[in-house]
Amino acid sequence: MFDWLQSLADWLVYDTFRMAHGKHLAEALNFFIFDSIKIFILLFLVIFFMGILNSYFPIEKVRNFLSRNELYGFQYLMASLFGVVTPFCSCSSVPLFIGFVSGGIPLGVTFAFLVTSPLVNEVAIGLFLGLFGVKTTVIYVASGVLLGTISGMILQKLKLESHLTPWVKEVLNNAQKEQDKFVAEKQSLKQRLPAIRAEVLNIFKGIIPYVLAGIAIGGLMHGFIPEGFFEQYMSKNNPFAVPVATILAVPMYMNASGVLPVVQVLVEKGIPLGTAIAFMMGVVGLSLPEAMLLKKVMTLKLIIVFFGVVTLCIIISGYIFNLIL
Repeated sequence: MFDWLQSLADWLVYDTFRMAHGKHLAEALNFFIFDSIKIFILLFLVIFFMGILNSYFPIEKVRNFLSRNELYGFQYLMASLFGVVTPFCSCSSVPLFIGFVSGGIPLGVTFAFLVTSPLVNEVAIGLFLGLFGVKTTVIYVASGVLLGTISGMILQKLKLESHLTPWVKEVLNNAQKEQDKFVAEKQSLKQRLPAIRAEVLNIFKGIIPYVLAGIAIGGLMHGFIPEGFFEQYMSKNNPFAVPVATILAVPMYMNASGVLPVVQVLVEKGIPLGTAIAFMMGVVGLSLPEAMLLKKVMTLKLIIVFFGVVTLCIIISGYIFNLIL
């Protein structure tokens, strides 16, 4: 979907700036250019689309419907499955997360999407099938969906809405006021667009520094941390290999399709598959760049709780994988 953007990044780095292929700085800059433009495009489109939806659907009614006990947790499963069909990395998922929150979708449901989206997508599933076969792929996809669903349910039970930043609360209040105005004046979509566009630009300007800081950190990690650096800590003789692999994966920022070949190499070197998959989940589901992006919408306490719950679920999944496979 973004092949043209990768070609643009390659042209700028290797042709215009005349940097050599394979050099750490060149790889970091290439990553920064590609991810910055990609995330800004996603951010603008998602927030604009959610702005249109917000102008027609009362935020409180959406929130109340998705918070109903009568849904028996189905809303978390649906959000997690939606994460499967969106081929985004953790940082690319954050624009959708912001759009969901500003659209009044409950925090736990939004978290279910945020957890699953980078872990499982059609590209990763195709690669998984080719590398590890049908059985392992089915278990991986099921565990990824369950991980998102269970994490979302746990985080919703903790009632963490008060730990969203004042900026998010202001966005929600503005969205509700605009929606009330649209309804009261019975405006057409054409009449609503200027106000929607102004709100989108306001949100966009508010998170640009966080986006750039997060991607810059990700680019440095992508370009300078060697892929084989952590292998010595993941041997099958280490009973704590799964948690160690999960925690050490955080600095390795890549998407699922990018890290899968690394997982294959780890398995070929004798590292248990569950440990290698826990490493992969940590790489794509927990990253410092993602934390930087989330800092705009979550307090530090909420980020720590979110990462803690997801880390625990990944570690449990890793041990279960090792037992099954």
